[in-house]
Amino acid sequence: MCAAVYVLSTVTGYVLTSALLLKCPNLLHRRKRETFLSRHISHRGGAGENLENTMAAFKHAVDLGTDMLELDCHLTKDEQVVVSHDANLRRATGINAQISDMAYAELPPYLCKLGVTFQRECFCEGGEDRRIPLLRDVFDAFPNTPVNIDIKVNNDTLIKKVSELVVKYDREHLTVWGNASNQIVKKCYKENPRIPVLFSFPRVLQLLGLFYTGLLPFVPLKEQFLEIPMPSIITKLKDPDRLTRSQRFITWLADTLLMRKALFQHLTARGIQVYIWVLNDEDDFQRAFDLGATGVMTDFPTRLKDFMDKNGMSKLQ
Repeated sequence: MCAAVYVLSTVTGYVLTSALLLKCPNLLHRRKRETFLSRHISHRGGAGENLENTMAAFKHAVDLGTDMLELDCHLTKDEQVVVSHDANLRRATGINAQISDMAYAELPPYLCKLGVTFQRECFCEGGEDRRIPLLRDVFDAFPNTPVNIDIKVNNDTLIKKVSELVVKYDREHLTVWGNASNQIVKKCYKENPRIPVLFSFPRVLQLLGLFYTGLLPFVPLKEQFLEIPMPSIITKLKDPDRLTRSQRFITWLADTLLMRKALFQHLTARGIQVYIWVLNDEDDFQRAFDLGATGVMTDFPTRLKDFMDKNGMSKLQ
């Protein structure tokens, strides 16, 4: 009897303490310093409105008032940091070659028409700007715009050179970097701990485990940005009639586990921004913000801006 009372009181105390710290994390953790806040994030510069990862796309998004540019980086044979999503150029340029096997001057231009990854049966046709830009071009052109850098390959030289560029352009307070790979994120943090990092995929799983066991409020976190997909958008990317029952269940389960308002509120209270990608419809914009996401990443920056204007959501500074 005494043992049962002891166990019950211990569990009750743990649950109550966890619930209190989940709501009020600053009782235990110092809030992380936020040097910028982003609601409107342009994925690959806005791949639905201009050719992805081009200077034209980035300029359009910045002129529109985006809070952040999201882009991807690779390293050429002559060790230039270029902005491109794919390691292989076939999809984007029609040339079956690896970026790492070519010097920057040899890189072909983008095709005139590219598919939009996160919008079903959608293509974007570009204008005159089809050049694959250098990362330093972006830093030169937009010195005050936060940039979200996806380090696409596990390459120590790439990580080092990106860090050097960030430092050279005095952008440690305007940059976040990382990848789904935990190994890449660890290398980024080791190379330059002053540049905020993203949660890797394994760390997202660990985060969910801590959240659902009640341990999250007690654990320190080095990351400052959580970027996660909204699993339910899979039904918009694929024909719903072609999804199997198991695929539907997995999508529902992932969506239920990830899209948690209490989790997002706890993280933002600790100074960790929550970005949901890649959303291109108004109902998804609304759901993300209703859940407490800090920002939304989109292929259609004009569409997101119109939604925010219509709903009185002024751009954060």
